[in-house]
Amino acid sequence: MSSLPRRPPAVPRWTSIMRAAKFVANPVPILDGNLKTYGPTYQFHIGGLQPGLVTIEPKVIQHVLQKNHRNYRKSAIQTGILAHYVGCGLLTSDGPYWLRQRRLIQPGFHRERLAAIFTHMNTEVDLYIRRLKETIKEQPTINLSRDMHRLAFRIIAKALFSKALSEENLALLSNQITELQSYIIREIRQPFLRWWFQLSGQRNRYEKLAHDTKSIIRELINERIHTPEKEDDLLQMLLDARYADTGEEMSAEQVLDESLILFVAGHETAANALSWTFYLLAQHEDRCAALQRESDAIFNDQIPSFSMLPRLSYATQVIEEAMRLYPPAWVIDRVALEDDEVSGYHIAKNTLMILFVYGAHRNPKFWTSPDAFDPTRFSHENKGGIEPFTYFPFGGGPRMCIGNNFAMMEMQLIVSRLSHHFNFELVNKSDPGLMPMITLRSSSDIYFKVQPRRDHVVQDPFI
Repeated sequence: MSSLPRRPPAVPRWTSIMRAAKFVANPVPILDGNLKTYGPTYQFHIGGLQPGLVTIEPKVIQHVLQKNHRNYRKSAIQTGILAHYVGCGLLTSDGPYWLRQRRLIQPGFHRERLAAIFTHMNTEVDLYIRRLKETIKEQPTINLSRDMHRLAFRIIAKALFSKALSEENLALLSNQITELQSYIIREIRQPFLRWWFQLSGQRNRYEKLAHDTKSIIRELINERIHTPEKEDDLLQMLLDARYADTGEEMSAEQVLDESLILFVAGHETAANALSWTFYLLAQHEDRCAALQRESDAIFNDQIPSFSMLPRLSYATQVIEEAMRLYPPAWVIDRVALEDDEVSGYHIAKNTLMILFVYGAHRNPKFWTSPDAFDPTRFSHENKGGIEPFTYFPFGGGPRMCIGNNFAMMEMQLIVSRLSHHFNFELVNKSDPGLMPMITLRSSSDIYFKVQPRRDHVVQDPFI
């Protein structure tokens, strides 16, 4: 006789209320601490108000993201709050509209398109290496966190708009998107203060900021629409895409929403993963040396090509292990449309499911020495033994991140090329701390002393 489904253990509501301020500042330690007290799946109230269920159990996660994904939709956090500021794109839409957009845009990230985008990526990396070599002649200490955000932002801008964005607009968009993200997180984690955000005028201020951001991108789209010349970039892909059922194109506003989403998600994920990767490498000389041996053997002062990427196997292991320890998408949320049952748990209709990626990636039940940096976990020999949904930095199921191959290609190129040309030494060895926003940032910038290993950069013929 099977046992009746049970409700997971619950964190007392008063405890959530008492911890609300700390939760806003950094929810990771609180979610992590609750795992130790209440187990791998538990109930709690976000900010003391919104009930939710947190889990790091792979079977529960797989059920929500894959096996019964039709019963789980994105929450109002993404389809409401985030969409209000950055538009209704793939990241923030749901249901039939999301599925239609996904099918339309997916071909833009196939291998052939990525091969074309690789040229834009490599050009920006080459320019960064040149600038960095000049910079460290006068000032060898750099803020790598800032540099990786700027480089990743330039790469997604080039991949989207080729030559269209000016340096002024690049800097402006980067600052505006960072500001918006900071405010959006406050709305999400402090639902009890939304009335104050409205009354104090903060909401209006950030709505205007979002409007100004969209205006810059809208102008670029309009320019492209009214020019006969076509570019080999993601914007052109969005403009040329046609719905299979009608043969129609997207409206200009749909193209705007998808472009802004690609901007927001496309640079944040890579930038944060890169910062954490170099932070981890700098603390492990043997791993860094192995990476440099690989990059030296493959590049050997040749012009990097798309065909070289599959050979960067150790670089890939390093990046995957860095994303295990510091997953850019540190949490995924879903809402149950109907009552459900999984692994003996009862999940009531409208339950907010918090799939705690950061916790799952460090679950000692599935990872030996879970806090240790060990890229060999992802070697060809070992990778097949990883339990499904104990590692899912790009999500899983039908809604796996559409840009995962783009991000991996970008990170492989940057980690390998910078390791080929430079030595990085941490200036401050102390833990920089976590700043979990929409993606997982460090709470303090990470500084490195940089020394050149190569005297020149091979001229890219596309520059």
